[in-house]
Amino acid sequence: MPHFPDFLPTTAQYLTESASIALAHSIRRTDIITPLSPQPIATGYVCEGAGSPPILLLHGFDSSVLEFRRLLPLLAPHRQTYALDLLGFGFTDRLAGTPFDPPAIKTHLHSFWKTIIGEPVILVGVSMGGAAAIDFTTTYPHAVKQLVLINSAGFAKDPLLAKFMPSPLLYMATEFLRNPQVRQNAGIRAYKDPKFASTDACLCADMHLQMEGWNQAMMAFTKSGGYSFLSAEFISKIDKKTLILWGDSDKILGTSYAQKFAAAIPDNQLIWIDDCGHVPHLEKPEITAQYMLDFIGN
Repeated sequence: MPHFPDFLPTTAQYLTESASIALAHSIRRTDIITPLSPQPIATGYVCEGAGSPPILLLHGFDSSVLEFRRLLPLLAPHRQTYALDLLGFGFTDRLAGTPFDPPAIKTHLHSFWKTIIGEPVILVGVSMGGAAAIDFTTTYPHAVKQLVLINSAGFAKDPLLAKFMPSPLLYMATEFLRNPQVRQNAGIRAYKDPKFASTDACLCADMHLQMEGWNQAMMAFTKSGGYSFLSAEFISKIDKKTLILWGDSDKILGTSYAQKFAAAIPDNQLIWIDDCGHVPHLEKPEITAQYMLDFIGN
């Protein structure tokens, strides 16, 4: 078996699901020059398949490209498919002095798109990645052909108190987030069927915590207020045809936000995924992929 990429933590060797192992082997990093730092940022991503327009997948909060281990292999036979580790997350470098907030995430994403892709994409955002996709689409409409939001953040507001929390308390909060039991409980809540919260799933969700600067990036992002600036007025500026996919048993964001997105986005299609929690791309990857491909026009 080939070695995993050197930048992955050694815990990668304990992955057991074939989809997890295959995607971990496929992760690469490339240096992306951005206005954010005098040094290029080593950026984690996966690219498989061929065909235009390409698909670009954006993961959720405190996650990585491994979140797409079941979805990406279903899309790549039909389109060139990318999954990206957003700035401050996953296996992308967290350079000291770099801001880790939504404007920096958007700048880094645009630099990656311009350097590696360079043509309009089907932009797919999951949970927090949906908020990042909305922000990117409204700023760089020339880079996006169509938009897919999967159980997307954007209406849920982060607690305002977090912006004013002193650093020692923020550090304690991130360490709480690192706690294995806390992460296991969050994993169970993400699915309707708790059997999906397996040991392998936990490892996929936790591996990036070992990357240098994880604490500092989490603290900086939290202090920035995250994507709490999004609103119905902001979201209504989306001028791309949009597919909204939503698990009907979402215990993380609930289900009311799906209707809010449908009311705010001018040209959209809302599809409910039955018997599914917050992560349809992991719990119901086949049906999620098929809805996406039908929307794209395959």
